[in-house]
Amino acid sequence: MLEKLDAIDRGILKILEKDAKTVAKSIAEQLGLTKTPVYERIKRLEKEGYIKNYVAVLDTDKIEQSITVFSFVSLEAQKGSLMDDFLEKVKQFNEVSECYVVGGEFDFLLKVTVKNLDAYYDFAKSKIATLPNIGAVKSAFVLNEAKNQQYFPLL
Repeated sequence: MLEKLDAIDRGILKILEKDAKTVAKSIAEQLGLTKTPVYERIKRLEKEGYIKNYVAVLDTDKIEQSITVFSFVSLEAQKGSLMDDFLEKVKQFNEVSECYVVGGEFDFLLKVTVKNLDAYYDFAKSKIATLPNIGAVKSAFVLNEAKNQQYFPLL
């Protein structure tokens, strides 16, 4: 069973969320602790699944031109197995970086990154539209990224 997070665990997570390359010694200094217990806590947080992965956040504008599209997808029928099938297929699409099951007018929200509008059209036509049970797809195109927070606001 997972242990409850205490203030020290939360402090460690806050620091690592903002910079995953922060070493245990620096974290310990920031929290007024010694290196060894901080290192052991980090290993426990990883083992228990609180820390799922360490990633580099890329500046995509410097790498290549791209657009981000939020696609709202509705299925014709919302049976569990059909929803599961949709999710499994979408996980295989490299263009989809995030996928959420949502309530309301739509069933899923996809965050899609492609090179340009033509590439999005091809993606929507050749991948999403060909999936079984698709009812509707509506798209919102990102014009300007005002905030992209990569961390969970721990209280």
